[in-house]
Amino acid sequence: MIFSNLLSLILGFSIAVFAIPPILRVAKRRKLFDFVDRRKIHSSSIPPFGGVAIFLGFILSTIVVTNDLAFMAFKYIIAAVIILFFTGLKDDLVTISARKKFYLQIVAALLLIVMGDIRLTYGHGFLDIYEINYFFSVVFTLFVMLSIINAYNFIDGIDGLAAGLGIVASLFFGIWFYIAEYNGYAVMSFALAGSLGGFFLFNVFGGKNKLFMGDTGSLITGLIVSVLAIQFNEFNINKALVWSVNAAPSVSFAVVMVPLIDTLRVITIRLLNNRSPFSPDNNHIHHRILAIVPDHFSVTLILTSVSLILILLSILFDCLFINVTMQFIAMFIIGLTISFIPSYIMRKSRRTIKVKKLRHVYN
Repeated sequence: MIFSNLLSLILGFSIAVFAIPPILRVAKRRKLFDFVDRRKIHSSSIPPFGGVAIFLGFILSTIVVTNDLAFMAFKYIIAAVIILFFTGLKDDLVTISARKKFYLQIVAALLLIVMGDIRLTYGHGFLDIYEINYFFSVVFTLFVMLSIINAYNFIDGIDGLAAGLGIVASLFFGIWFYIAEYNGYAVMSFALAGSLGGFFLFNVFGGKNKLFMGDTGSLITGLIVSVLAIQFNEFNINKALVWSVNAAPSVSFAVVMVPLIDTLRVITIRLLNNRSPFSPDNNHIHHRILAIVPDHFSVTLILTSVSLILILLSILFDCLFINVTMQFIAMFIIGLTISFIPSYIMRKSRRTIKVKKLRHVYN
């Protein structure tokens, strides 16, 4: 089955790469740009339709390669991806309200949960929770899906970041699904990684052919990653198997921790300031790091490296058989601490500058 996984990775990458030039031509001809305004980091008008290439790469490569691997939930995953694809595309073209976009996310998530039966049914002993009843399972899974979808949507603020984090997440899940022989989900994971990789090239190194992911890309990336994270937890219910992960909730949380922690932190700041949780600002972790390291690619490398380190740390904790609740709490504290480090460095730098200015004045 390694051939199927490599094929989905290569196909996803190739389709995205070949789809982007015509997308750029149409966008430039029709003047469809993500125009500059005071809250945007970029300094020129760039097409925001990279998500179209990601969508095509993922959908086509997954359908082609899963020909003999089709599973019950597959059609509902494709349907939910299509719903969010058109939601994001409309927002990239004409802008829709955050409320309407959120309602459509709920529709897509419920389609997966109720019709596709993709939901969290077992707590793995986290907070002494094991079997989860149907109603709570639906509600909690809906919360998890919406959190991950919006986390990827929120973190998409600089070149390559959302795509880089998506690649790390999908490759991790893809490798595990391959080892555990859940081949349909392995193919999906590698198809997403390949599609994001093709987009990443143009987004980071495209020069005049640069384009953004847009809401189209961030929404479908968040949706697919949420499905992979949920199924990772479900497939690890049986702890007796060689490939099983004891603390699946903690490990899967570590995989999506960077965007989730950043979203939690930013929303908390907005609410404390009596603002809408969906109102834009410059409080994201990538904004803070940019003030210290003023280079998009360097910031993306830093945060994707942090994501990889957190995943490896969670696996180490799992190998040490640390209690799942303690492991989750430890990972949460570590992630939260890391998210505040850039702000701390900024404040310390400002104090140092002020002290130097005062010394200069008095001298």
